Amino acid sequence: MELGISVFGEVSPDMGYGHATNAHKKVQEMLEQVKLADEVGLDVFAFGEHHRPDFVITAPEIMMAGAASITKNIRLSSSVTVLSSTDPVRVFQNFATVDLLSGGRAEIMAGRGSFTESFPLFGYSMSDYDSLFAEKLDLLLKINKQTVVTWKGLHRPSLKNQSIYPRPLQESIPVWLAVGGTPSSAIRAGMLNLPMTLALLGGSPSQYVPLINNYRLAAEKAGHDSSALQLGILTQFYVAEDSQRADDEFYPSYEQIMNQVGRERGWAPMNKSSFEYLRNNGPLIVGNEQQVIDKIMHLHELFGNTRYMAQLITGRSTHEQIMKAIELYGTKVAPTIRKESKSINTIFKK
Repeated sequence: MELGISVFGEVSPDMGYGHATNAHKKVQEMLEQVKLADEVGLDVFAFGEHHRPDFVITAPEIMMAGAASITKNIRLSSSVTVLSSTDPVRVFQNFATVDLLSGGRAEIMAGRGSFTESFPLFGYSMSDYDSLFAEKLDLLLKINKQTVVTWKGLHRPSLKNQSIYPRPLQESIPVWLAVGGTPSSAIRAGMLNLPMTLALLGGSPSQYVPLINNYRLAAEKAGHDSSALQLGILTQFYVAEDSQRADDEFYPSYEQIMNQVGRERGWAPMNKSSFEYLRNNGPLIVGNEQQVIDKIMHLHELFGNTRYMAQLITGRSTHEQIMKAIELYGTKVAPTIRKESKSINTIFKK
């Protein structure tokens, strides 16, 4: 099982004109984090796209390009690229450039986006939410397979025998679909035979088993080998040397972001009791090394996923705390997870 990290770049907005000191500091910290993740042997590092004052990453490809120059082995991805509100041609060109810079380590994680600020920003209507994604995904996949493209759609000018460059170092750029729990999205991923990442942010993990079954069944009905599908599971994550320390260091950032987003979406306020419920019964993975190992393995046994992505929430946590969590993840948690997941996969094959 591949093990990775996803970051959004939470930041306190810089007020006024110029001198974006908070944003500058956060960007530098994320580059140090991906460099460390590479050094401790993690497999993937992903940067999320948002267009809000409280997240600094609007262009994951730029962060990936910066990371490419200071890392050697780790795969670099978005998490996610909001494909609905951008141009698939430009997305492909940018990611192909990152692939060339990184020596063939770029990936695209495409999604419709759980935040919608990019739609009015780039002149798109929310009434076209579904059709925009379906059409732009179709174009992106076509570009990824062939250099000369002829294509026609509703939301973008047509292409006729248009050559699209540069081409990536890889034969094609891996395109993952990001899904947040919508069955139709999982079915689309299966029908298209695409790797899928499922974000688990609430509820009980077991309630998502039918969605994963739909993903694999859709692939089989479309004539694909469902056993070859790649499945990623993403949860919010934090590890420290002891459980209480993990709680103390993680909870302030978690409470802040969940209540900030919750006020916008009408969620019940996050408090310590709801945090403990999600930690013990939900998908939230926070604890000491053995606790996070046990929970990651529980998810693996439940879903048979080939990748686990740890979403680091960095709002009120110090950079030193996040770096320590990455170090523990790569040097203590990852070796055990790889050994145990390999044993489980061997049993499944038998």
